[in-house]
Amino acid sequence: MNQDMSILHLVLNASFVVQLVMLLLLGISIASWAAIFRKIFALRRVKSLNEEFERDFWSGTSLNDLFAAAAANAKNAGPMERIFASGMREYQKLRERRVADPATLLDGARRAMRASFQREMDSIESSLSFMATVGSVSPYVGLFGTVWGIMHAFTGLSALQQVTLATVAPGIAEALVATAIGLFSAIPAVVAYNRFARDIDRVAIQQETFIEEFSNILQRNLGAPAQTASGH
Repeated sequence: MNQDMSILHLVLNASFVVQLVMLLLLGISIASWAAIFRKIFALRRVKSLNEEFERDFWSGTSLNDLFAAAAANAKNAGPMERIFASGMREYQKLRERRVADPATLLDGARRAMRASFQREMDSIESSLSFMATVGSVSPYVGLFGTVWGIMHAFTGLSALQQVTLATVAPGIAEALVATAIGLFSAIPAVVAYNRFARDIDRVAIQQETFIEEFSNILQRNLGAPAQTASGH
């Protein structure tokens, strides 16, 4: 006797617990894909804005003009521009308070930039923990559904006098679908997590390098008594 072994038939005829597991994994998979696409577009925007600001920074524009532009464009600024603005803001505040010690001025600007850097990285790394959780937990959730489905299938067979492969196969196949869905949820999340982690590391290195370079520029300006932070 021919049996319908299509995926849809197996899902519809699975036990309630296995169906619940499948539904949970499907929801997790949709949420994971949504997070992946959001992160793709967010990282592209971060890279584009950082590169644009770096070009402006090294184009010879004065620091005061760059700071004025960053303040006016605060809502649409990239992470690197906000880090720069934090350092310049603290630098100017200390100068307004008549702080003349170069070490104090430089240390204040660096601390402000490091704090801003941490805030920016926290924002950039959002959703990564969710992807890591999906990648590590989904296979086990699917395996739970499979184990439960196999238990349910064998319990149903206990009343039969003769058990053949034809009677066992549908129940086991229904249960294995849960593992397949679990892997379908986990694999893209793991791949995306590894790719995003590498991209975010590059962004972090780029921004840390900028902090050091900007600090060196401030130090050079502070080392020339007649010069202010108006150029670099």
